[in-house]
Amino acid sequence: MLRQIRAFSEMSDDQREVFAFLGRGAGVKRLDTHISVVFLDGDRALKVKRAVTLSYLDYSTPALRRRQCEAELELGRSMAPKLYLGLRSVTRERDGSLALDGTGEPIEWAVEMRRFEQETLFDRLAAKGALTPLLMRRLADAIAEIHAKSAPRKDRGGSAATRALIEDSDRNLRLGSDILPAAEVDTLLRQSLAILDRLAPELDRRRAEGKVRRCHGDLHLRNICLLDGVPTLFDGIEFSETLSVIDVLYDLAFLLMDLGYRGLHEAANLVFNRYLDRSGDLGGIGALPLFMSMRAAIRSHVSMAARAQQERTEAAQGLAAEAASYLRLAQELLLPRPAVLVALGGLSGTGKSTLAQSLAAELGPPPGARIARTDVLRKRMLGVAPETRLPAEAYTRAVSERVYAGFREEIRIALARGHAAIADATFVDPGERPAIEAVATRAGVPFLGFWLEAPAEVLLARVEARRDDASDADAAVLRRQLRYDLGPIGWRRIDVSGGTAEALARLRAVLAAR
Repeated sequence: MLRQIRAFSEMSDDQREVFAFLGRGAGVKRLDTHISVVFLDGDRALKVKRAVTLSYLDYSTPALRRRQCEAELELGRSMAPKLYLGLRSVTRERDGSLALDGTGEPIEWAVEMRRFEQETLFDRLAAKGALTPLLMRRLADAIAEIHAKSAPRKDRGGSAATRALIEDSDRNLRLGSDILPAAEVDTLLRQSLAILDRLAPELDRRRAEGKVRRCHGDLHLRNICLLDGVPTLFDGIEFSETLSVIDVLYDLAFLLMDLGYRGLHEAANLVFNRYLDRSGDLGGIGALPLFMSMRAAIRSHVSMAARAQQERTEAAQGLAAEAASYLRLAQELLLPRPAVLVALGGLSGTGKSTLAQSLAAELGPPPGARIARTDVLRKRMLGVAPETRLPAEAYTRAVSERVYAGFREEIRIALARGHAAIADATFVDPGERPAIEAVATRAGVPFLGFWLEAPAEVLLARVEARRDDASDADAAVLRRQLRYDLGPIGWRRIDVSGGTAEALARLRAVLAAR
């Protein structure tokens, strides 16, 4: 931290002059972070890297800053080609003045970007309550697509790299001993390494299977914007492969942690489940609590670093409090939470998926329960997006048997890795209900089965009102279901005709009493 403080306080005369030059003009707005300065002017933004040296980056010379600007441009264009425009230079002209892309010697470099309204940043949208489920699904889809396009890297990642990240974070946390109690930092390190020891074979297996890739690396809400109505990732880490060539779930964990820190647990669970729905990457979910804790620890020492920049006492105190709160979150994320399997069955229109999403964040380790949904799995097995409608031949008995087998396997994997799970399916075949109970029995976790029901006219109205849903069931399908022989139903019956809030209260009461 002392090294960081010196780096912040020692700015070259050239950079002071560059910042003054780029900041001229009545319409120019300046935004500062601990490693860069952004100048907003008209429909463009120029991002200049500060002349700082930290434990994880070196921007100390113009040559290094140029190289990293070029690297940022390459990475940014791979994720947001409409946002990243080019490389610009600030030059020293013959008369000693400065110019943008002049004929003189370059003394500074900047990444030129398309300007977007700050109110479209996802942290601003979160503060306004504007992160809708649709927006979260689209964001998860975008992240899954970026990860899928990135080439696997077997030269980084795995348990050894994770240990190094934990230990480096611990060293940074200890430099904030004036605000972060040493005993709490000690506890976090001890618990993190104990969990890592248990997960080490899994993390090494994931690296061998290609789950370590070049990722964004700094995937929190302030680095996501809504550009032309599309969730867009920007400001990825270009300066360190140690921090950016990582397990894809460690990349995702930053976003999940950030949402949880802001109290948006249901949104975090939605992103988690949607990402898994699109990627099928279930094997690493047991590492997510550790990954999220590591991300919270990073935010803690980044807040301390930012504190060193503050001239106002009030701002510095706010960042100190933030650093302490992130440390507490890092500890809380590692607390053990019991796994459980909850099954939600019932005819189409009973609201199973809505109730599952409302409950999931409350069950098991963070970011909450894995929701296994037969409708979504069927689409993924057939290689289409969840909202794509399928033809009748996708619903033959043979296909459905494969879907339900895969459905049970997804749940088995989640439970085996210590997570809670919610089984979302109609379960109209009487044999499927004991089959899903058996999954919980073999995993040694509690099972709660709920049968949701409502009058036929209520269900028909709901089915006909559906839009953009993974279920293909329409009124004709529901009418067939109403004629099925469901056999004996031993699960707890829940009347859902009164609406989601009433049904959710009943479910929560049963879960709380278990």
